[in-house]
Amino acid sequence: MPRETRTLCTGIYFGEGPRWHDGRLWFSDFFAHAVKSVSLKGDVRTEFTLDDRPSGLGWMPNGDMLIVSMEKRQVLRRTPAGQMSVHADVNAIATWYCNDMVVDASGRAYVGNFGFDLDTELTKRGAESVIADHTAANLAFVQADGAVSVAATGMHFPNGSVITPDGKTLIVGESLGGCLTAFDIGQNGALTNRREWATLWPRIPDGICLDAQGAIWVANPLAPECFHVAEGGKIIEVIATEMPCYACMLGGEDGKTLFMLTAPSSLPHEAGHEPKGRILIATVDAPHAGRP
Repeated sequence: MPRETRTLCTGIYFGEGPRWHDGRLWFSDFFAHAVKSVSLKGDVRTEFTLDDRPSGLGWMPNGDMLIVSMEKRQVLRRTPAGQMSVHADVNAIATWYCNDMVVDASGRAYVGNFGFDLDTELTKRGAESVIADHTAANLAFVQADGAVSVAATGMHFPNGSVITPDGKTLIVGESLGGCLTAFDIGQNGALTNRREWATLWPRIPDGICLDAQGAIWVANPLAPECFHVAEGGKIIEVIATEMPCYACMLGGEDGKTLFMLTAPSSLPHEAGHEPKGRILIATVDAPHAGRP
């Protein structure tokens, strides 16, 4: 039987970067230029606003929050008291808007970017053409002190990312590559041994999260579904979401609540006018593991 889902909340524009933190799901609402949070009771609150679209979120070991500022191609840093500063500037590496990010236990971050003007190309050429022909991107690495370098080149729209519980493996969703790609993480954060973790075609990955069984939940931005995949590409389960699913995260007290962030579209002229996005939840079998 299909797994039971329910709507946790409505009234968001476009949810991305969900992270379970201090008893609430924190997430970016792109077109509201806001970082918001919601509890399992469904009470959405705006934590703070930006003068840009926020995307990936994470926390430093001292409790400071890192926020991807998409269009400015920066990583912002916010103290628990609310003081905001620029932590890192990745303009020299990111060739278009930045997107998702994963922060490791030391406060180092891997930050993806589009590589090209995705929204314009999707409007002009459609998804099939863009997937077949697009500009590759670099994955950025941000040290805990804000120093920036290239972590990996030739990435096909590096997007949602996870780090395994032992801190030794980074897995990145390459949205336009239709796959999950793994790297070994060195002591200095350098990436080696690039390999395909799972082929997903005709599905593609947006946001992803890792569970304690070593499998990954994947949001599919081209279809109304969130799916569960094992290393090698075997699809374990598919959960229908009514609208395209752009991000997912495991959380709740036992880590077994799967949050699925959905919206009618990712395009600003379609998603940015009315808050039609929503967050769905389901209880799954294996709890959250690793980062984020």
